[in-house]
Amino acid sequence: MFKRVCIIGCGLIGSSIARGIKKNKLATKVVSSNRSNSTNKKVIRLKIVDEASSDTKKMVRGSDLIIIASPLSSYKNIIFKIKGSLKKGAILTDVGSVKKNVISLIEKNIPKNISWISSHPIAGTEDSGPESGFSQLFKNKWCILTPGKQSNNKDIKLLEKFWKKLGSRVDVMDAKQHDYILSITSHMPHLIAYNIVNTALKIKKKKDRNIVKYSAGGLRDFTRIAASNPVMWRDIFIQNRKNTSKIIDKFIKNLKDLKKAIKNKNEKKLEKIFTKTKKIRKEIIEAGQDISRPDFGRK
Repeated sequence: MFKRVCIIGCGLIGSSIARGIKKNKLATKVVSSNRSNSTNKKVIRLKIVDEASSDTKKMVRGSDLIIIASPLSSYKNIIFKIKGSLKKGAILTDVGSVKKNVISLIEKNIPKNISWISSHPIAGTEDSGPESGFSQLFKNKWCILTPGKQSNNKDIKLLEKFWKKLGSRVDVMDAKQHDYILSITSHMPHLIAYNIVNTALKIKKKKDRNIVKYSAGGLRDFTRIAASNPVMWRDIFIQNRKNTSKIIDKFIKNLKDLKKAIKNKNEKKLEKIFTKTKKIRKEIIEAGQDISRPDFGRK
């Protein structure tokens, strides 16, 4: 599909893309640029890419597809660094979880002959680093494309084909809609997980050191989410603060209603809420977003 692909940031997502490209033979050469020399050495040693360097301009030159797979806060610096080295007609994409501000930033700072098509593969684990990646990460997971003014139909179709070859199901969405939907389905659950684990941590320090020892499945699963890359999620909440703030207000209102029902021993209301929310789990399984095996299929 491509002669040369450059991945900027070979962490969990970036290294998984590189592995998927190699496994499915989607490029003649895969290169990567990382700030850390130790990471560059590691991705070569693990044979994740063919070449790696902290010289981002050098790695980008001659690339047909450039994928930014680094934290959102690094985008501005990266774009200013590579804009003069981008090959005419190249496709530039990313894997970030927030789109509206990112699309605007990049459109203003790259040449008009570059096809800029933002991507968001909705896949990942709580682990980070190049050693955590694997080629099947995107299998049956959604990847949302959010084309902007500098996206042409031919390249959108090519990028869509690329993600499908990596195993993804692809959808095209407006950036504003993307940021709102993801604030509910992804960003808010992570924020809740961080807060629950933080609350448990504070209680553990003050009162009961047995909280970790006797943690039930619920707390355990929240700790998995809360173990995600802190820099990445810091950037996501700041970039999508307008949407996440609105959802937090709604969450607080619902939490107050639950507290009131518990305090007043309102059995009917509690049962009604719990029955209604249980249906969502069934819908998620039917949509193919999870499996119905007990304990999420853990062995």
